Amino acid sequence: MLNIFCANAREKINRLMSVMLPIIGTQLAIMGMNFFDASMSGQASDVDLAGAAIGGNIWMPIQAGVGGILMAAMPLVANYLGAGEKNKIAVVVRHGLLLAVIFSLIILGCGIAFLPPFLQNMSLEPEVYHVAVWYMAGLGMGVLPFFMITPLRSLVDTLGYTYLTMTIYLLALPINACLNYAFIFGKCGLPRLGGIGAGVASGLTFWLLFVIFVFIVLRLEPFRQYHVLGWVKPKYQWLKDYLRIGVPMGFAIFMEASIFGVVALFIAKFGTEVIAAHQAALNFSSVVYMIPMSFSLALTIVVGVEYGAKNYRNAKDYVHLGLQLSLIIASIYMLGEYFFREEIALIYTENPKVINLVKAFLLYAIGWQALDAVAAPIQGILRGYKDVDATFYSNVLAYWGICLPLGLYLDYGLHQGAFAYWQSLDAGVLSSAVILVARLWWLQKKIKREALVE
Repeated sequence: MLNIFCANAREKINRLMSVMLPIIGTQLAIMGMNFFDASMSGQASDVDLAGAAIGGNIWMPIQAGVGGILMAAMPLVANYLGAGEKNKIAVVVRHGLLLAVIFSLIILGCGIAFLPPFLQNMSLEPEVYHVAVWYMAGLGMGVLPFFMITPLRSLVDTLGYTYLTMTIYLLALPINACLNYAFIFGKCGLPRLGGIGAGVASGLTFWLLFVIFVFIVLRLEPFRQYHVLGWVKPKYQWLKDYLRIGVPMGFAIFMEASIFGVVALFIAKFGTEVIAAHQAALNFSSVVYMIPMSFSLALTIVVGVEYGAKNYRNAKDYVHLGLQLSLIIASIYMLGEYFFREEIALIYTENPKVINLVKAFLLYAIGWQALDAVAAPIQGILRGYKDVDATFYSNVLAYWGICLPLGLYLDYGLHQGAFAYWQSLDAGVLSSAVILVARLWWLQKKIKREALVE
């Protein structure tokens, strides 16, 4: 094992961090948009926060699942880059864009047909229902550009320009905040939309981001040399390769993200204040999750490039360094979260009851954050090795085989209330981490054996 304090590790640490730190900035900016949606909606009213929360919890697994499928461009581009097959990169990205259009049209059609009756069956308060359905309508304006960004961003990040992506999202963040302020509170001559305005602001921001990425890949080197924008004649083999990696990735992420949406549905019965507290704690936890998520994306890139170039030793070194650094950084932010829980709650609300609920939820969140510091990086490592099935199966078992049944038992059987589902999330993430550690150990043994044969 390569130790982070070893002198030989310095160069690899610098490379990993040069890729990862901008990704952290990017992911925090993305979550910052969700943060502003939740916090500003909460300042408007608990009803606006609850409505935006319901809409956000429906959108989150969809964006995560489809985005995960489209993210297959990242390990594919990384492997082709490492193998020196640069001519195949444009084909990958173009097929990714085509799939983004197809998925967007399907999602919009399903949203128009099924969203209103679905929300009506949730027994929401009428005001909460109104905010939720129109929040999703506003967000729907940005579905197409949101998904088309993913293959373009994969190209930019995999070529090593993660700082450029970070810059783009950091510039978009204050624009999104200003749009939120204007639409939520009715400023600059605009109507006061409350939580609905957060969806409209996000939809407009997605279009802005898409335009910027299009400009970059068309005008700036080294991106324009790949000619990734243009018509592509769909080819079965390319779509098969893309989906072979993307579908398990997408469904793995969907299984993880959707459990939070399902939990929100069961928590809805406990009333508006509990919904608001749940969403506030979940929103903050999602922001924190961007750190292990960034390790995951960075490790997909560096491990994928090294694996594509058949530099197996270097790939393994990045595995060890990534996991060690993830655990060290996680220890720091978990301590901060524990000691500043009340201050975190005050960001979202001034309601004393909601504040106390948020503080309690955050205690359970710290538990799964410790486990995510291991599980999330390993997911990225496995993607870099083009081994995506284990992540899917582990998430199915962890969240739907353990987390949800346990949560229902703790709620309806032991009457633990809304906390039942947060307790079960700790158990689910623990099982996922164990499975992924075992899979990584087995895979590295397999790669070592194959390397000896070569």
